[in-house]
Amino acid sequence: TIVDMSTVSPAATRRIAAALAERGVHMLDAPVSGGETGAREGTLSIMVGGEAPIFDKIRPLFEILGKNIVHVGGHGAGQVVKCCNQIVVGLTFEGVAEAILLARRNGVDPVKMREALMGGFAGSRILDVHGQRMLDANYKAGFKVKLHHKDMAIVMDNAQETATPLPGAALIAQQMNALMGAGDSELDSSALMRALERLVGENLGNDK
Repeated sequence: TIVDMSTVSPAATRRIAAALAERGVHMLDAPVSGGETGAREGTLSIMVGGEAPIFDKIRPLFEILGKNIVHVGGHGAGQVVKCCNQIVVGLTFEGVAEAILLARRNGVDPVKMREALMGGFAGSRILDVHGQRMLDANYKAGFKVKLHHKDMAIVMDNAQETATPLPGAALIAQQMNALMGAGDSELDSSALMRALERLVGENLGNDK
């Protein structure tokens, strides 16, 4: 059995799985979410596509790496769910960055704004961790822009293949293009804040 934990296109995964099946080899696609911290601590979220009996056999290995392990469907389904994950993450980054920018341009302390939002429905892990990164202009790489850029290209390719309208995802793909074009490929994806700041000629602080 081959377990592919990289993030690649669902279509490519299905082709590979079919080719392996012709040779009697099973395959699972099992991309992850949770970043470097999740990998170190064994708390990754693992979204798995492939045959259920094969998933059941491999699950004990997944449990070493992650806490949230879900069999989401057949071959390629894991990659589809990873696309969904990157849409939600990217749009949440965008929402947090826009909120910080709007507060700042209205003379409202964005630190206080974030504190207020953390107590309501807008509160999230991204607002907590990456909102602080944006406030500090601390973009030391966790999940790099170049990887999010690659993932959003996969999302948009799949949207094209399936004729699925994803206007929000298209925006994030273009924001990642902007960061790549500005030479920010090695920064953390929370540097999306910089793309917005450049549109208005502002900066929250010294980039780190």
